[in-house]
Amino acid sequence: MSSDGRQRLGVELGSRRYDIVVGGGLLDEAGQHIGPLLKRPRVFVVTDSTVAGLHLPALAAGLAASGIQHESVVLPPGEGTKDFAHLERLCRALVEKRCERSDLLVALGGGVIGDITGFAAAILLRGIGFIQVPTTLLAQVDSSVGGKTAIDLPEGKNLVGAFHQPRLVLADTGVLATLPRRELLAGYAEVAKYGLIDRPDFWTWLEEHGAALLDGDTGLLGQAVATSCAAKAAIVARDETETGDRALLNLGHTFGHALETEVGYGDRLLHGEGVAIGMVLAFQLSALLGLCPAADAARVQRHLGAVGLPTSPRDAFGHGLGPDAARLIQHMRRDKKVQDGRITFILARGIGRAFIARDVDPALAERLLAERLAA
Repeated sequence: MSSDGRQRLGVELGSRRYDIVVGGGLLDEAGQHIGPLLKRPRVFVVTDSTVAGLHLPALAAGLAASGIQHESVVLPPGEGTKDFAHLERLCRALVEKRCERSDLLVALGGGVIGDITGFAAAILLRGIGFIQVPTTLLAQVDSSVGGKTAIDLPEGKNLVGAFHQPRLVLADTGVLATLPRRELLAGYAEVAKYGLIDRPDFWTWLEEHGAALLDGDTGLLGQAVATSCAAKAAIVARDETETGDRALLNLGHTFGHALETEVGYGDRLLHGEGVAIGMVLAFQLSALLGLCPAADAARVQRHLGAVGLPTSPRDAFGHGLGPDAARLIQHMRRDKKVQDGRITFILARGIGRAFIARDVDPALAERLLAERLAA
C-alpha cells in the first residue's frame, strides 16, 4: 500500500509497464493520476449512457481539478454495443473530435466499454494510448487488466480484437456501491476464478468472507479487488499474448461463452453468470475424468450457489428449455482458443490446481452438458 492509502500494483511488461491503482475516491483524483501521462491537457472519455449519468460528472471534475479538458463519446449500454457498427461509430466520433495519435482515450465503464475502447485505441490512427477506469467489479478484477480488447461476432464472443495494453488502470472501489447486486455477483465469479486457478487460500478466504463482501463490506471488497488484480498481473507478465499459462484465466469461459452465444449476449445471462456456470461444469468434467475429487467439484458449486450465482446450464434456459448439448459443443468449436480443431478446456486437479487440456473427448463434455440440462 502506498503512502497515499492506495494499493498500487504493477503489470511488469518492460517499457510498457503500467500501474493498477485500487482504492476509493479515485474518480475525484483522476487528474492527478492521468495528468503525468498526457502530452497535452486533454483526454477523450468513452462511456455508456448508464455510466455517464452515474460517474461521468465525478470523473470530469477530477480531471478539471488538474486542468485537464475532456471530450466524451457516449455509447449504448450492453453487450450488443461490442460490434462493428458501434466500433465504427466510436472511431468516427473520435476523428470528428480531432483526436490525435498522442492523445489518450479513457474507458469509463464496464467490460463492454473497456473492450471496445481498447480495440478502437489499438486500430485508430494505427494505435493510440488508453486508460482503463472500470466501474464494475468484473471489469476491475478482470477485463481492465492485461490488454485484451475485442468486439463480438454473431458466431461468438471476442472473435475480432487485439492485444493492446492500457497505460494505467484506476479501479475506484467506491463506484461499486452503485452496482445492482446481480452485476456485483457477476463480477464475484471472476474474483472466485483466481482462487480456483492457483490460489486455494484465497478461495478459502472467499468461502469465509464472500457473503460479507457482497453485502457491502468495503474493506473486504478492496482486498478482493487488489488480490485479484495482483493474480492477473502476475500471469499477464509471464504470458502477455496467451501462448502459455495465461489461458488458465479462461477457467469456466469455454462453457460460459457457449452459453452466452446461445442466449445472444444479453441480460438473460451476464458474462460472469456464464463463467460461474462454466467453472462448475469445468470441475464436474474434471471429476468425471477422474482428475479432481468430486468433493472439490461439489464445494465449488456449493459456494457459488450459496452467494446467489447460477451453477447449472439449465439456469440460463429454464428447466426443459434451451438447446441440446450438441449445439453448445458446436459453439465451443468456434471458440478462439481452438487449436488444430481441438477444443481447449481449462480443467482442475483440485481447488487451486487448474491446468490446460487440449485432449478431452468432446463427447464427454457433451454428455455432462446433456445431464446438467436435463437435471
